[in-house]
Amino acid sequence: MKPWCLLLLLLLLLILLLGLSWTQASGHDYHDALAKSILFFEGQRSGKLPPEQRAQWRGDSALSDGSEAGVDLTGGYYDAGDNVKFGFPMAFTTTMLSWSVVEFGELMPAEELQNVAVAIRWATDYLLKTVSHPGLVFVQVGNPVSDHSCWERPEDMDTARTVYSVSAERPGSEVAAETAAAMAAASMVFRDDDPDYSRELLENAVRAFEFADTCKGAYSDDPGLKAGVCPFYCDFDGYQASQSSLFIHLLRFLPAKDGFRIDKRIANKKHTVC
Repeated sequence: MKPWCLLLLLLLLLILLLGLSWTQASGHDYHDALAKSILFFEGQRSGKLPPEQRAQWRGDSALSDGSEAGVDLTGGYYDAGDNVKFGFPMAFTTTMLSWSVVEFGELMPAEELQNVAVAIRWATDYLLKTVSHPGLVFVQVGNPVSDHSCWERPEDMDTARTVYSVSAERPGSEVAAETAAAMAAASMVFRDDDPDYSRELLENAVRAFEFADTCKGAYSDDPGLKAGVCPFYCDFDGYQASQSSLFIHLLRFLPAKDGFRIDKRIANKKHTVC
């Protein structure tokens, strides 16, 4: 075969492959991908499930979470493939979900916009419980060591539901600040449709950040907390970086007057929480 014929055949093959790849790429159903991504969170739900739960194979679970500490910590999301509720990544996930709605909500189909708002609220309802006791932020439910040693459905689990919290004596600036960022971001999502809930989130975000800013320290530095959060979600970078970046993040989601009010309150230290 002459060289130019071989070159022509290779060129034709390349065109066919490119055409096939373009057809496959343009055939992706991103609407369906978005829907399934949001549906995933229903499979991670903890607590008493609502009648409109779409993932029917998931049942009620962990209905006594928090009882060890005499508080109600039911709800929220399990982490990855286990049955632990890690507050740090849950708050970060809530922040990112909320950010996606703030930035791209206008591009989402109406049905999925509603579904993602429900997913965010499932998280923030839980986060509000974690900051509902002055001087404390509950950051985790479940002993990860025992949990990871016994893989089972959350509906059937019988592992320890240990409660972990941060306080003035056991500070956790990074997890408290991330919780504040999550609630502040979510407040933007609900500002128009549920202003009362939005305001509740905003006020608690301010209080959680004041706690993070006043009670400084990394939660994984405490031996008791470290046993539960490491090596899973340790603070490897230092709480200072998280604290300053999350302060800016918090202000990003607030009206100018609220941002100024938060900045002034923290600067003057009028609300000591430690």
